[in-house]
Amino acid sequence: MSGTKREGQGGSSTVFADESKDKPEKPPLFKVLLHNDDYTTMEFVVYILESIFFRPPEEAHKIMMAVHQRGVGVAGVYTYEIAEAKVEKTMRLARAKEYPLRLTIQEE
Repeated sequence: MSGTKREGQGGSSTVFADESKDKPEKPPLFKVLLHNDDYTTMEFVVYILESIFFRPPEEAHKIMMAVHQRGVGVAGVYTYEIAEAKVEKTMRLARAKEYPLRLTIQEE
């Protein structure tokens, strides 16, 4: 067993595992992409970016313009579970307003 031996109280010793072997791997990250359509309003896209993806107003507007002009924009980068939850919440709100907003998740 590799590790470092340290003296504990009362003369007993404790073995600690090497820290490099115990570091958990960082989970992969995923981009949430917003796709342009002809019906979802720009105001709704900004609202989604501010309220679900927590983007400041200026950044939300910039992302919305990227979606409008280039056809796609990055709403945020998250672990898969968080990306999926944000997509589901956004889709529920879009469908409630009858918008055909489309979002996808792409590994970074």
